[in-house]
Amino acid sequence: MNTNARTAERGSARLKFILVMAVIGVLIYIGYMVLPVLYQAYLFKDLMQHDVDVASSQGYPATWVKDQLVKSAPEFGVPAEAVISPLQRDNRIEVSVQYVIPIEFPGYTYQYNFDHTVKSTAFLTIK
Repeated sequence: MNTNARTAERGSARLKFILVMAVIGVLIYIGYMVLPVLYQAYLFKDLMQHDVDVASSQGYPATWVKDQLVKSAPEFGVPAEAVISPLQRDNRIEVSVQYVIPIEFPGYTYQYNFDHTVKSTAFLTIK
């Protein structure tokens, strides 16, 4: 066994391990910062769809949807300056919500733009 040829390879695995662990650590940190915002946005989209369907099936005005979303906004991390635009068109209710959440990383701030519109389903509308 020739050990002289392998003496120059010492330490290379340690450096690769440290680099891989650093990359994994950065990815975990990014996920820790971004995933809660994305999850709350997903839940808020579901709430938006639920509220327009309820308003449409119960015959509530479009402003009722806005009131319900404004009440629920803090629970889902929606900022107070969010723009909520309800609209009644063709016997259906639509609502659009736009807001921006800054996600701060060391040296960089990512602006998460939420812009989503939902419409009530057609078979639930009262004619």
